[in-house]
Amino acid sequence: MDSQTAEDGTQPPNTSAANPTSKATPPAAQSAAPQGATHGDLPRNPGIALDLDWALGVEANTSAIERRCASLPGRRSVKKEYQAAWLLKAISLIDLTTLSGDDTEARVRRLCAKARQPVRADILSALGMDSLTTGAVCVYHDMIPAAVRALHGTQIPVAAVSTGFPAGLSPFHLRVEEIRESVRAGAKEIDIVISRRHVLSGNWQALYDEMKAFREACGDAHVKAILATGELGTLRNVARASMICMMAGADFIKTSTGKEGVNATLPVSLVMIRAIRDYYERTGFHVGYKPAGGISKAKDALVYLSLMKEELGNRWLQPDLFRFGASSLLGDIERQLEHHVTGAYSAGYRHPMA
Repeated sequence: MDSQTAEDGTQPPNTSAANPTSKATPPAAQSAAPQGATHGDLPRNPGIALDLDWALGVEANTSAIERRCASLPGRRSVKKEYQAAWLLKAISLIDLTTLSGDDTEARVRRLCAKARQPVRADILSALGMDSLTTGAVCVYHDMIPAAVRALHGTQIPVAAVSTGFPAGLSPFHLRVEEIRESVRAGAKEIDIVISRRHVLSGNWQALYDEMKAFREACGDAHVKAILATGELGTLRNVARASMICMMAGADFIKTSTGKEGVNATLPVSLVMIRAIRDYYERTGFHVGYKPAGGISKAKDALVYLSLMKEELGNRWLQPDLFRFGASSLLGDIERQLEHHVTGAYSAGYRHPMA
């Protein structure tokens, strides 16, 4: 993970916004975005006409996929300052999230404060970092105004779940209007949920039309298509749904709502990432990826970063193309960083989330 060029030959992104002092620090830390995600340097995926020959030609070799994923955790290990650098990178990719029925504006304000300062200042200073933020803050629609106010003056975008999240079974016109309301309220990113029944019944035209309508309702806001992969039955369905959503104009494809029984897994991630690669190679448009749910340990984040680097290259290690949908992950990363700096693990209460 510490090579100087990606598998596709691209050079690691370079930014002067973060200034690590250690010459041994790998590109991951050098490119950790300190002021949230931006979407300015790449053209958005406009979508293409529905191509069912392409989409239905997608297959998934489950045994080969599982063998590939089983090999990842053991052979991709980074230690010491390199591990710290990649963990800082992971923080810059987190969509810090609260999606609970008991959410309050006070909780959202505390979460936004954490997004602005995700790691204690003394730890950042010891690691040679001036500043760092998470990639975004993700909330329910009613919490958007509170989040926008709390993040005023930063470049951290507010993301909102929408379209009848998490089931996506409310009337279609209400789902479309919910998107518009969230955009008007100040959300810069919209996480929509697809109708799983369209995938399970093979109604690909309906899925394409639905996704296209959601994308149009978002306007300038970027749209993440949540596939709820744990409810799609097969990896082949995951691959085909990924392709259809990208054809319809999704800016990101996302694994899960976090409310399903099975959320992000490495096999599902590999299938979706390779669909992204195939779409990029054929169309030239970049589409982002967001695994969500079940990623709570720093070591898991390192495996996902490794997978992204190997399959898509360094450009997909920036927050405009890769996010973690998580909150508890940040707490474990903070503990690992404090251990790197001090040599001792701290208690979880020393790194409160909200």
